[in-house]
Amino acid sequence: MDVMINKEKRSNPAFWITSLYFAMGLPFVAISVASSIMYKSMGIPDKSIAFWTSLIMLPWTIKPLWSPVLEMFKTKKYFVVFTEIFTAVCFGLVCISLSLPHYFAYSIAIFSLMAFSGATHDIAGDGLYMDTLDSAKQSRYIGWQGAAYNVAKVFTSGLIIYLAGVLEKTMGVTPGWTVIMLIYGGIMLLIGLFNIRQLPSGKVREFTDVTLKDRFKELLFIFKNFFTKKHIFYYICFIILYRFAEGFAVKIVPLFLKANRSEGGLGLSTKEIGLVYGTAGAIAFIAGSLISGLYVSKRGLKKSLFTLCCVFNFPYVVYVFLACWQPENVYLITLGIVVEYFGYGFGFVGIMLFMMQQIAPEKYKMANYAFGTGIMNLGVMLPGMLSGYISDMVGYKHFFIFVLIATIPALLITYFVPFTYDETSKNITN
Repeated sequence: MDVMINKEKRSNPAFWITSLYFAMGLPFVAISVASSIMYKSMGIPDKSIAFWTSLIMLPWTIKPLWSPVLEMFKTKKYFVVFTEIFTAVCFGLVCISLSLPHYFAYSIAIFSLMAFSGATHDIAGDGLYMDTLDSAKQSRYIGWQGAAYNVAKVFTSGLIIYLAGVLEKTMGVTPGWTVIMLIYGGIMLLIGLFNIRQLPSGKVREFTDVTLKDRFKELLFIFKNFFTKKHIFYYICFIILYRFAEGFAVKIVPLFLKANRSEGGLGLSTKEIGLVYGTAGAIAFIAGSLISGLYVSKRGLKKSLFTLCCVFNFPYVVYVFLACWQPENVYLITLGIVVEYFGYGFGFVGIMLFMMQQIAPEKYKMANYAFGTGIMNLGVMLPGMLSGYISDMVGYKHFFIFVLIATIPALLITYFVPFTYDETSKNITN
């Protein structure tokens, strides 16, 4: 027998949405970006860094495999708070491991546990967002969601990395990064304690007289339910292609900015890149996310989606310009990065809201949404794996022209994408 309970929370959703999605972004970037820089400073070979820090990101792609299990037990709030505190503990264990003889192996193992915790947090957090907010509120707060997640990314890749550089010089590499990991852990612990009081519980499922065999049958039903949804294979292609060009560009853009001008790059220093991304880029992204949320809430997703896709992919025009003319004026380069981040913030809202309103609806929202985000991450990861090879083969200028051409499939499939649910449909929120 299933009992469904929905608890209302009086607090402004902006408060818990901000803490929830900041906590999603922080461990993801700490593992994918900060750990790479830390190991580089500690003298680990590039080959080992690239292989292991890529491999341990796998849970964010395969998270749909255990997302159905979370539909069966406790509340979404329980899993969110548990994983936030568990992640804080993992950061503490990384601090201890850095002083051990085989620190690389130990810390990679701990980061792997953290990755599974972070992916589980994403599943439960997104499920809580969809359980608690109706369609109108999902559109209204989608900008807050994206902004909070990416503020965590900017905070980690900007301020924290800058602080790590200072500590490396004043304390030494290992003690400096130990402090950084301790700061990460402290932030996650504070967020977990904050969310104990602030988060709504979402829907509670209580199972009585249900055998393990029954639960296994339900797991199979969840998988079947997802892949038999109306238009699902079109939607899978849409999810993959929407960020297809980004998947190629995301790994190469920082290398292009830092590469010598004789190699076709822009010759920026690490400090210049950090300052530009951490200030102008961050402001542009937040502005794009918030403006996009207001835009979609007024027009509706169906009328807005193609515009969002166009804005999302427009920055690659800018990078073609930067690669072809290699301007030396840092303000002009900064303007290009501002356009990139604004476009990313504005357009990213489209794919996230589409998955919430067209893929997640009906029973097992959390699992359906996790399938969608897992497929989306795979769609970014695969072209990213090929991007370095293509860039080395053709050079930065032709690479960005190739990326611009790669936006065409996204524009076409977005223009013709069918909508299963009307945005006022009760199926979106039930």
